Amino acid sequence: MFASDGVQDAPRQVGFLLLPGFSLLAQACAIEPLHVANLLAGRRLYMPRTFGLDGRAVKSAAELSLTPESVAGSDVRPLDMLVICGTSPEPANELTGLHAWLQRLAARGVMLGGVAGGTQVLAQAGVLEGYRVTLHVASTDAFSRDFPGVRVSHQLFEIDRDRLTCGGGTAAMDMMMTLIAQQHGNRLAERVSEHFVCERIRMADEPQQVPLRARLAHAPQSLIDGVALMEANIEEPLTTHELAEHLGISRRQLERLFKKYLQAVPSRYYLELRLQQARRLLRDSDQAVGDIALATGFSSGAHFSTAYRNHFGISPRDERIPRH
Repeated sequence: MFASDGVQDAPRQVGFLLLPGFSLLAQACAIEPLHVANLLAGRRLYMPRTFGLDGRAVKSAAELSLTPESVAGSDVRPLDMLVICGTSPEPANELTGLHAWLQRLAARGVMLGGVAGGTQVLAQAGVLEGYRVTLHVASTDAFSRDFPGVRVSHQLFEIDRDRLTCGGGTAAMDMMMTLIAQQHGNRLAERVSEHFVCERIRMADEPQQVPLRARLAHAPQSLIDGVALMEANIEEPLTTHELAEHLGISRRQLERLFKKYLQAVPSRYYLELRLQQARRLLRDSDQAVGDIALATGFSSGAHFSTAYRNHFGISPRDERIPRH
């Protein structure tokens, strides 16, 4: 449906459906990159339009209102893509008309996107079955129970064929800039990123960063402290025995805590922390691979390369090849 070589005469018609309580930040992060892409390209690549459930102004979570141009279900101008911006979605039985419209758009091959609660609305409409999606990490457990036919990830965003989803916030900007790169080339997307004074376009496979204390609100303090010790000792990793000694508990107690709350043994969790740090350094710095290996606690380049490939399916050197 979308050309990836940047050659297209007519601008793409992109709709943004605003649901009550939508995030102004996420909506702006989704729509502004398209406006800037038009500006930098010197021509209209995208034609954004806003939709509402009816003709009235839609109040955002910040209690500021926007008046959409069109009403959901209006097919006066064909759409190439529709992005739903919302927080917690309305009850499914109150969105029957919207669901029918989304099903019609899906049947026509229109690309459908969900930002924050918009992903749940797409799932309620039955247009995400078999797709890989992401949403805010706090909502994933309930979502997985309600929609077992949808594949949920904890990535920053997902673009799976003709579906694109993210948990909201600034992740919407990275998602849209990645889409611009796919449709009009990496250079234009990089210029859009530079316009917003972004250090870089974050990649889809980067995890959503949620503080451990927020994720494990009821976990014992010793587990929180254990992870903090790991994060503070990346270059010279502590053994599991040393960690337990610092925490004043037995090694067996520490292993039980990690298994219960993090579903991993301490050594495996520690290794993944170090590898994630290595990935950030590979992507964000020009340090030599050998130096990154030492900085993340690996005694040899060969050991680092093997562990990295086993975890990410790619070598450290290949990680630096642009993959937009």
